[in-house]
Amino acid sequence: MLDTLPLLKKITFPVINRKKIDILQINLGYRCNQQCLHCHVNAGPNRKEEMSHDVLLQTLDFIKCHQIKMVDLTGGAPEMHPEFIFLIEALYEMGVTVIDRCNLTILNEPGYEHLSEALAKNHVEIVASMPCYLEENVNKQRGSGVFESSIKALKHLNQLGYGKNDSSLMLNLVYNPQGASLSPEQIQLEKDYKTFLQDHFDITFNQLFTITNVPVKRFGSMLISKKEFLPYMDLLKSAYQAENLEAVMCRYQLSVDWQGYFYDCDFNQMLDLSLQNNGEKLHIGSATLEDVNNREIIVAGHCYACTAGQGSSCGGALS
Repeated sequence: MLDTLPLLKKITFPVINRKKIDILQINLGYRCNQQCLHCHVNAGPNRKEEMSHDVLLQTLDFIKCHQIKMVDLTGGAPEMHPEFIFLIEALYEMGVTVIDRCNLTILNEPGYEHLSEALAKNHVEIVASMPCYLEENVNKQRGSGVFESSIKALKHLNQLGYGKNDSSLMLNLVYNPQGASLSPEQIQLEKDYKTFLQDHFDITFNQLFTITNVPVKRFGSMLISKKEFLPYMDLLKSAYQAENLEAVMCRYQLSVDWQGYFYDCDFNQMLDLSLQNNGEKLHIGSATLEDVNNREIIVAGHCYACTAGQGSSCGGALS
């Protein structure tokens, strides 16, 4: 795996500060049933990292103590964590809005078929990977058979009420570019997705989020190996929009890894750019919101991915 951090640190980015924490994003571990080309986590079936029971309890205590109202669960495939259902049930009882970043195919894997019902029962909002509405493009990026499995999962979620106009169960899809390019305009692409999936599969969903591929871990290594890293960075920098700085997710969102350490975002987590005080990593078991709010955010060249063009965040385009 080629390391992009030395290259990214050479690229300057404007100074920005965190404002407040609206969302706590929790990375439950790096294990995944897929191994996608665009993955910035380098997740896969052979990864062993996962949050321990003790850190999970510390995380719940932090959420309760600081009255965090929204939690974003990610991975890997977060559903593969053995205490995933325990976690979403506990958060639901606390009145916390929960987002599950789901790759869809996990819902069809042996031993996980009950997950869709558990998500619906606990009113979990699903943000599902669907990098294209065409089978060939999806399978090229995510593996053979992924498109068919994703369609099967989406149909079942629709049957449970997800993505329906008369339902509170939210189903949003995520588009990622096929490679070193920016996303198309989000509003029009959402219309294209909705028309195609409705006409061909009778599938409905709420919103489409376009997310720019960030040049770290597997995707960044692939760019370096193909000698596309510097051209991609030039593309991101040339499309930089200063107005996107106000809405970038790191201003309002905090990331915690499977060990309980804090980061400005999931991408910084993958680069091991942790939040620290006096040289010590901030841990969810001992830190407070006062330790993480109103801090200068750790930036490098990869931050241009969030500010290029229409902007990009875990919630899609910024403008």
